[in-house]
Amino acid sequence: MLNWQYVRSISLKSEEVPSFRDYPFNLPSFKALNELTLHPKVTFLIGENGMGKSTLLEAIAVGLGFNPEGGSFNFNFSTYDSHSDLGNYLRIVKGVERPQDGFFLRAESFYNVASNIEELDQEGPGPKIIDSFGGESLHEQSHGEAFFSTFLHRFRGNGLYILDEPEAALSPLRQMSMLTRIHDLVNDNSQLIIATHSPIIMAYPDAAIYEFSEEGIFKRKLEETNHYRIMKQFFDNTPRMIHHLLTE
Repeated sequence: MLNWQYVRSISLKSEEVPSFRDYPFNLPSFKALNELTLHPKVTFLIGENGMGKSTLLEAIAVGLGFNPEGGSFNFNFSTYDSHSDLGNYLRIVKGVERPQDGFFLRAESFYNVASNIEELDQEGPGPKIIDSFGGESLHEQSHGEAFFSTFLHRFRGNGLYILDEPEAALSPLRQMSMLTRIHDLVNDNSQLIIATHSPIIMAYPDAAIYEFSEEGIFKRKLEETNHYRIMKQFFDNTPRMIHHLLTE
C-alpha cells in the first residue's frame, strides 16, 4: 500500500439513512454500499446511466471539501444547488498523508468553473488564476481543448483528482493522451477517482474498476465490463450489429 494514498475506502452509514425508499438511497448500488476499497492509484466507477456512479462521485467530492460544481478546494461559487445529501451519510476513510493539490473536474458544470475563474481574475490585481490553467481563457477554447488544458496544466501532482465523465469532452485520441497524463500524475504521487463510460480510459492498467448495476456494485476486470464487451462486439462485427439496430 502506498503511503501517499489519500482516500482508502468509502462506505455508507446505513444506520443513519432516514429512508431507503427515497432517492438516492433507493438505488441498488447504495443499498449494497457496505465498503468500497479504493485503489491507491486509480479507481474507476462505471455503469449505465442512472446507476448512481456520478451521484456517489459528487458525494465523495463534497465530503472531501470540494465544491459540488467542481474546481479546487478553494472554489466556493454556486450557480444551482442540485447535489444530493448523500455526502452526509458517507464514511470516508482517509490515508495518513494529505494531498498538496486537488481538483474536482466534471463535464456538466465545467462552464461554470471557467466563468468563475474569469470573474475572480477580473476582481483585482495579483497573479491570474487562468495562468495555472495554461494562460488562455477556457471560454475561448473548444470544450474539449479547455477540458484537456485543465487536466494537463492545472493538475500539479501530489494530489487527489476526482473526474466525472471526462470523455464527454474528449475525442478518442485525446482519451488516449489522457492515459499518458494519468500515468504521469500517478508517478507524481497522485490518486484519481474517475466515473467514466469510456473503455479507453478505464484501460489504465494499475487501477480498480467498480461496476454499478441493478444487482449492486461489483469489482470487474476491463474485459468483464459491459462497456468493453459491447464495444468489442460492435467493432468485431459492425455490419451485423448495424443490421440488427436498424431493422429491429
